Amino acid sequence: MSLTLNRRHVMSLAGAAATGLALSGNVAFAQSRSADGSVDAAKVAEPGKLKEMIYGKEDAPVTIVEYASLTCPHCADFTLNTFPTIKEKYIDTGKVRLIFREFPFDPRATAAFMLARCAPEDRYFPMVNVFFQQLQQWAMAQDGEAALLQIAKLAGFTQESFQACLTNQELLDDINGVRERGSSYGVNATPTFFINGQKYAGSLSVDDMSAIIDKLL
Repeated sequence: MSLTLNRRHVMSLAGAAATGLALSGNVAFAQSRSADGSVDAAKVAEPGKLKEMIYGKEDAPVTIVEYASLTCPHCADFTLNTFPTIKEKYIDTGKVRLIFREFPFDPRATAAFMLARCAPEDRYFPMVNVFFQQLQQWAMAQDGEAALLQIAKLAGFTQESFQACLTNQELLDDINGVRERGSSYGVNATPTFFINGQKYAGSLSVDDMSAIIDKLL
């Protein structure tokens, strides 16, 4: 159900303590690297209403669709520690395209994603990285709005543009739509990856992901 935002709801979005840090504990970690299921690869990679945020070339032979929450520690670990190697090894060499999609588990993650979307497009991934780098500081802060505003100001937001972003009903609906689409593919934990349509729920190491990708090249 969509939420009609006003100033009170902005306080709820940005101020509520993030429950995603607890929810992320329910992430399923596969003991082997066999897929947890599959979907139609072309369908899951189709663009949605909200502009896709993508690393890599469109004609790469392997497409990874990642669903993540900004209050998920395992997502942060993947982005900060695993992804740089995958990017250098596969994305920068034209072998892999990665589509990053929002799957917020709580209102504070939703607010952070909205801010990343309101930033200029070339600042989206840098903002996502900062949110992951400073996860403990803002996700569990007593005053979440102030913590998010501090990060947003580093990306050029003012108090006014910050509030305008978090009261953008259309953007909220679009992010909820991305999450709902992920749910329709069976996403119920983060991170979840679809690698050429094969579903992998839970964190993947460099070796795990490399082994999966190499079999597809």
